[in-house]
Amino acid sequence: MKKTFLFLALALMPLLTSAQNLKFAYFSYNEVLQSMADYATVVQNMKDLRAKYDAETQRSEKDFHTKYENFLEEQRNLAPSILKKRQAEIQEMMYKNMAFKKESQKLLEQAEKQAFAPVHQRLRDTVSEMGRESGYAFILNTDDNALPYVDATMGENITEALKTVLK
Repeated sequence: MKKTFLFLALALMPLLTSAQNLKFAYFSYNEVLQSMADYATVVQNMKDLRAKYDAETQRSEKDFHTKYENFLEEQRNLAPSILKKRQAEIQEMMYKNMAFKKESQKLLEQAEKQAFAPVHQRLRDTVSEMGRESGYAFILNTDDNALPYVDATMGENITEALKTVLK
């Protein structure tokens, strides 16, 4: 065990000494992403699409409530077979509305992924290009407390630089 540890320490020694010369950067992915014009366009398009689905959902719910209220008013005067038929229609309408809500949520999530994919790709490409051009060994994302501490004298905050390049 001691021999293995000693061997690993000796093998990693050159890496540790060269690690002192590594250059790295960090940035807030969300801050840069939200500053992009493409991001604002996608957000607006998603709001518009979501509003269309919401309007259709409200229309369907209104139709259901109208039909249900009419049914409640007329049910005393209906023959048993007609009553069962109307109940089945209302129940089917309710199930279709629930299925539409579920499907629309799924479709909105897919549309959002597809709409944001090029924006995320553009940001990744820009980060990679900046990393290569500036000679960074790696670039870290500071969001979600992923980087609780960084010594600013050893790394460079490129958030503003990325925002400028991506505008």
